[in-house]
Amino acid sequence: MEFGSIIEAVGEIIDVLGVAAIVIGVVYAVLDAALRGLRRVSPVYTRFRRVLGRAILLGLELLVAADIIKTVAVTPTLDSVAVLAVIVLIRTFLSWSLELEISGRWPWQKRGAPVEAEPSAAE
Repeated sequence: MEFGSIIEAVGEIIDVLGVAAIVIGVVYAVLDAALRGLRRVSPVYTRFRRVLGRAILLGLELLVAADIIKTVAVTPTLDSVAVLAVIVLIRTFLSWSLELEISGRWPWQKRGAPVEAEPSAAE
């Protein structure tokens, strides 16, 4: 087995793990919300969104990693690198959007710093 085919197989495995993370996360979020709804534990909706968003984020990160690995495994062409760049940009935008929805802050902001907080002129 040559190196390129091994790396390609690793990329495929990580792809499957990314999809599995999303599917398992969706199932877990739905079951968790259903149990919380039956027990009347609140807040059901906000927890459901947070758990589902985290699962999607994890899956997206794995899918981006798999795409990068698979692109490096084959002889990179300008077309394959351009397609990879577009895929990474789209998935990065989705990840940042989900992070903002879930935590209320951008990924590069420190914990506890709300999005609305901007330094005032007096500081």
